[in-house]
Amino acid sequence: MNRTDLALELKEELQEKTKLEGVSVKTRIDVKHHLKETKIKIENQRGEELLGKPKGTYITLETKNLSSNDGAYHKEMSQALYDNLCDFIKKGESILVAGLGNAEVTADSLGPKVVNNLWITRHLVKEHTTIGVQKLSAIAPGVMAQTGIETSEILEALIEKTKPDILIVVDALAARSSSRLNKTIQISDTGIAPGSGVGNHRNEITKETVGIPVLAVGVPTVISVPAIIRDIVGEDLVEDLISAVDEEFQTMHVTPKNIDEAVKRISYTISEGINRLLHNHANSE
Repeated sequence: MNRTDLALELKEELQEKTKLEGVSVKTRIDVKHHLKETKIKIENQRGEELLGKPKGTYITLETKNLSSNDGAYHKEMSQALYDNLCDFIKKGESILVAGLGNAEVTADSLGPKVVNNLWITRHLVKEHTTIGVQKLSAIAPGVMAQTGIETSEILEALIEKTKPDILIVVDALAARSSSRLNKTIQISDTGIAPGSGVGNHRNEITKETVGIPVLAVGVPTVISVPAIIRDIVGEDLVEDLISAVDEEFQTMHVTPKNIDEAVKRISYTISEGINRLLHNHANSE
């Protein structure tokens, strides 16, 4: 019931109960910019078994309020996102960005909104109207209820045709703690299983399924009702209260009331981090 897409939350809960084997954790705090960066590496099969996530790197950027109306603050966050993306993307590599989610549902519209703010360059590079800039193409493939097609199938076909070097998928996530809603960016190099945080599993989008490396960038925008109850009453009382809650409510996910403005601002921050990747890589040639 207390589902989460965040490796950091899985690590925190597990660390309270057992020793972390096959998992390394490094934390860096930027006091000036109110930014905390946690890098979790799942190193082997034991680590996979403990955290329930594939082997790879999971980076969490936590802030005081990612959706705040502070231009300078957003600049710092987009820079932090850019710095981490640089660790995975080489100069000259062509990039495909997939904005996952349903644009008609505000809490699930992060991916499509990021795509709307990107600097698309693939056609310009092909037409030789822009020199020294990485190729960037993007798509918001919608959801299966709208298309009747698995998102992974759409991306597999598109990648086969356009042949990018790397795929970045952007998606809204689910958190276990309300304190992380709209305040956390997770970056991972293991791909993504869309909808897994809310129990709506779709085909995985990974290097094994689409044929190229996949980076996943996400922000938690929803939380389950059981997780909220746990936040309020604590671990000791949560089971008794959840059992008293109607099953329909147990499967319900909710989002903050300011989600419209939050998603708008957060999507801009993420798109600027990706756009900066193109611009700064070009200027460093």
